Amino acid sequence: MLFDLTDLRLFILIAELNSLTRSAERMNLSLAATSNRIKELEARFGMRLLYRESKGVQLTPAGQTFLTHAQQFMQQVERLKGDMQQYNNGIKGYIRIFANTTAVTEFMPEILGKFLTLHPQVNVALEERLNHDIMRGIQEGTADIGIVAGPVQGDGLEILNFSTDRLVLAAALEHPLAGIGKVSFAETLEYEHVGLHEGSTLHHFLNRIVSESGQRLKLRIQVRSFEAMCRMVETNVGIGIVPHSAALRHKQTMQLSLIELTDPWSVRERSMVVQSLDALPLYARDLVEFIRQQTAQVPPAPVEKEAA
Repeated sequence: MLFDLTDLRLFILIAELNSLTRSAERMNLSLAATSNRIKELEARFGMRLLYRESKGVQLTPAGQTFLTHAQQFMQQVERLKGDMQQYNNGIKGYIRIFANTTAVTEFMPEILGKFLTLHPQVNVALEERLNHDIMRGIQEGTADIGIVAGPVQGDGLEILNFSTDRLVLAAALEHPLAGIGKVSFAETLEYEHVGLHEGSTLHHFLNRIVSESGQRLKLRIQVRSFEAMCRMVETNVGIGIVPHSAALRHKQTMQLSLIELTDPWSVRERSMVVQSLDALPLYARDLVEFIRQQTAQVPPAPVEKEAA
């Protein structure tokens, strides 16, 4: 092998402390043994990884690259230890899901609550990510299942459509756009908007649409959830683009006008992404099928037509 875990831990520590001596002390190694380990690493790769200076050591460009991979490798090792520890606690399955904002905040909590009740020996990690990070996570194997909305491409990945939602405009009852029936996204840009936070999938998607049109989105305020968006919209702070499923739920307790968007991209296919469905553990395949069943029970409702 080119290196072992001690080599990686030692190199990461040297990069943090910029000192062979202090790193040796922290690792309970002699200075000679520490220096020898670094020399052997450099010999194996055929290049210098550290600059030795009077005030300590600095990473070479090659050393910086080695450090990045060493940190990623050790993170994977810690994940592996954590995942395997689950089995000592009686857990027989662990599923890591990367999902977009709508999935994480709207429908997945209820679905996962039901699934985990039926499968008490399965644990799930649900993380909010942007679409391109979700796809990369599946490709790299850091996630088992990805949940995305809209058109996606993934060479060699399986993309499983499971439901359809649409984006609508939510406005306060007294807003000029309230009750007009239909509107294009471009027509909304003269008004102030309520948006989701910077790291959300919807914010990223709408920003791309606006940038491609050469226009600007007037964001009055950004919040962390669709509920907070709808509450701000209800008080007429601004209008907001919201998934129809979320808008309908919050309209039950808030005074909102929902307006259909005429843009083709407003209708969004929801998909699950996996490396290979057949290669997933049985409990993960069970979850994929469970998501399909649960979302199939609630077909998307048409956007209401309100009286002017």
